[in-house]
Amino acid sequence: MREFIVEADGGSRGNPGPAGYGAVVSDAATGETLRETAEYIGVATNNVAEYQGLLAGLRAARELDPEAAVHVRMDSKLVVEQMTGRWKIKHPGMKPLAAQAARVFPPERVTYEWIPRERNKHADRLANEAMDAGERGERWQASASPDTPDTPDARPAAPGPSGPPGDAAAGAARVRAASAPASAGPPAPAGSVRTGAAEPAAGTARTDERAGRAAVPGAQASPPAPGAEADRTDADVRAARTVATPSSGWAPADMGPPATFVLLRHGETPLTPQKRFSGSGGSDPSLSGVGREQAEKVAAALARRGTVQAIVASPLARTRETAGIVAARLGLEVTVDEGLRETDFGAWEGLTFAEVRERHPDDLNAWLSSPDAEPTGGGESFAATATRVAAARDKLSAAYAGRTVLLVTHVTPIKTLIRLALGAPPEALFRMELSAASLSAVAYYADGNASVRLFNDTSHLR
Repeated sequence: MREFIVEADGGSRGNPGPAGYGAVVSDAATGETLRETAEYIGVATNNVAEYQGLLAGLRAARELDPEAAVHVRMDSKLVVEQMTGRWKIKHPGMKPLAAQAARVFPPERVTYEWIPRERNKHADRLANEAMDAGERGERWQASASPDTPDTPDARPAAPGPSGPPGDAAAGAARVRAASAPASAGPPAPAGSVRTGAAEPAAGTARTDERAGRAAVPGAQASPPAPGAEADRTDADVRAARTVATPSSGWAPADMGPPATFVLLRHGETPLTPQKRFSGSGGSDPSLSGVGREQAEKVAAALARRGTVQAIVASPLARTRETAGIVAARLGLEVTVDEGLRETDFGAWEGLTFAEVRERHPDDLNAWLSSPDAEPTGGGESFAATATRVAAARDKLSAAYAGRTVLLVTHVTPIKTLIRLALGAPPEALFRMELSAASLSAVAYYADGNASVRLFNDTSHLR
């Protein structure tokens, strides 16, 4: 039996935004490139573009040999995990795309493998060429090269609905086509339907793999410096591509209002200026006079802005006190959520970093090196904190869908929420600084993507 390798990719400059896909079919035995295909698909999300690339690659392989076995390689963990059945697909917009892909070849003849983006450069380049061409009002054309024969097999995919690339009518037609019930025979081209979060199968722990990847507009248009991507992990790639950057507001109106978390670190305590570890296992200090003044200023700034509709706080004294000051100004009640408490730093509670390094150097080095390491004396690891915070995030984003809620919490939970939204690696926690009473925000959309704003200074709210 002949075996093909299909490498596919898709991207969206804005998520949703101008989108395109690319796919390459090669001979598994020789490595020879047999077919390239790419297309600009108008305005769509990354998830849609990635599925479109998968479909195009599978169809190209089928045209070459419908009896072949196919090994798919993609840097989209969402698509790979959904197509292998390890993550459930609950969003109705994603189901027809996965169903179409599953019907191109018998499932037993298709295998899937996740690869880092730096190993998927061919398909990524084609996707960017298609987006570049589409934004010029042109169609992608295969280039003649030793790896890309100038033959009919190297042609771009068949045209979609009428209208120029990105035309609103064409986009609407694609949505209807992808949402329509599947018919017998070869699947029709997938369309620009809204996508949802990748969801793991029941019982699968998942704390930092939010669905999809939102490209910063134009971020894929130019290749990186030589060797730059080789040193980047998949998490680094997702960190660079996860946050959409709309020109105004949080997102296009057709996505609906997000659940927006305004993240407020509590005001200063007596331990804050001394830079001492102060988690959930220590003395539970209250605010200092400076901390109460900071909370009052934040309350005034939030009152002027007038967007907060609810307040949820960590159960610790300093966060409840900060939240109470803000709530009194905004006329709101405070709900307490255990998931928002600070990490338990064990025997390090109340110590400075220098004191911990002197007394527990090996434990500190391990903690700095691995998110699974616990502070001395049975404290809480960053991995355990992430699991707890992610569970609180999911619960609260569902409870406050379409609303803006102020979460009054601590350094580690706030950094964790930002890290998870960005898809950044655990070591990113050590690369952020949050001042006392500082503000940040994360908006969670219906399709599973997130957008981050970092204020870190109440003056930004004036």
